[in-house]
Amino acid sequence: MHMPSLPEMLFGDNVLRIQHTDSFGIQFNAIDALKCVNNLQDSVKVACAQEWQETRADSEHSKEVVKRYDWTYTTDYKGTLLGDNLKFKVTTTDDRIDMEKLKAREQIMFFEDVLLFEDELHDHGVSMVSVKIRVMPTSFFVLMRFFLRVDGVLIRTNDTRLYHETGTNYMLREFSTRESKIANLQNVPPAFYTDPNEIQQYLPIKLLQCEKLEFPDKESDSEMTEPERT
Repeated sequence: MHMPSLPEMLFGDNVLRIQHTDSFGIQFNAIDALKCVNNLQDSVKVACAQEWQETRADSEHSKEVVKRYDWTYTTDYKGTLLGDNLKFKVTTTDDRIDMEKLKAREQIMFFEDVLLFEDELHDHGVSMVSVKIRVMPTSFFVLMRFFLRVDGVLIRTNDTRLYHETGTNYMLREFSTRESKIANLQNVPPAFYTDPNEIQQYLPIKLLQCEKLEFPDKESDSEMTEPERT
């Protein structure tokens, strides 16, 4: 990473890892999420961006010229694939995660909410990434969400959803981007602006990618191990 500044709260030791006994799998961590930030340009042009950069120019980078980069830390990170000889085979698909099935009442055997990083953008909003996992007897579901609110300017979410059902040899992964200018949300209660779960339904979809992560053929009939949170 070549960033003039990192998020105020960076939880570099937080990792959500889902790994097969044969070592292939997927994990979510802050460092890899930040590596997917475009550090060549600042994507949101607002007056506070310059002020925000100037306040940090006297930090450990005081002797360097403040570089242009995405000061909102917007990332399209979808997870890090694990494995040397064996890895998931990733292909595009028309299959979708059955969200209605996930609404069914089923025992939750394991749940965790892991914060990867957060920054208040010099009191001009918030930029954060968190990842949640829910394990049921017949499946598990992961939601990693990048949430951005630049006060008076825009709200954006980048969501990665991951779903595996017992008895199948693949996981479904959906990546979506939703975004709206604050000016287009005048009919939405302002209290929703700070709640990613509430505001998401009012944000139009800008991008949707659906992928199938297939187990390596050698182990296609094996089961995934218990998710690990470190």
